[in-house]
Amino acid sequence: METRLILFGPPGVGKGTQAKLLAEHFGIPHFSTGDILRAAVAAGTELGKKARTIMDAGKLVPDDIMINLVREALASSRAAKGFILDGFPRTLEQAKALSVIFRDLKILRFHVVNFEVDDEEIIRRLDNRLICPKEGKIFNLEFDSLEKGGQCPSCGVPLVQREDDKPETVRERLRIYHATTKVVVDFYKQQGVVMTVDGTGTVDVVNREIRMML
Repeated sequence: METRLILFGPPGVGKGTQAKLLAEHFGIPHFSTGDILRAAVAAGTELGKKARTIMDAGKLVPDDIMINLVREALASSRAAKGFILDGFPRTLEQAKALSVIFRDLKILRFHVVNFEVDDEEIIRRLDNRLICPKEGKIFNLEFDSLEKGGQCPSCGVPLVQREDDKPETVRERLRIYHATTKVVVDFYKQQGVVMTVDGTGTVDVVNREIRMML
């Protein structure tokens, strides 16, 4: 059975973790906007070259290029048996553009997995997240029994907190998310394709709930 999923939810709800688990379980690719961009730039495609020029100038990649990159990814042979799309769409305009892509590719059946977690819990989660600046590994103060200012268990380099994980930054990110994405969720609810998942459980519990819904 073909499985096509759009993962939706604010930062810190565990979309990336669930995307990896679901991709492995169903044997389908996980496409994040960052991965799509990096792959196009690395491959030196026409769109990739345009995106690189814009990124090198410190600007955001415009919608028209991002939409076409998503189209290329979903039209590829990798996505023939399904896909997981993470980080797109983020606006109503992108959602409408994705509908056009689905129509052109004759994709008739898909689900939107909408993760819900209380804002204060998200702030707490991200405040507990640390990263190794050398290896890029992500750790959690609670789950990995670490302390702020501690060292990476693997390489010994001091762990750091990303600026966009600090509480004041997360609050602003959440404000923007709620202001811009509610209309996107409503857009998909009107199509009857939204599955709302409580993201406060453990990774295994949330993953099991999603698979049962599907």
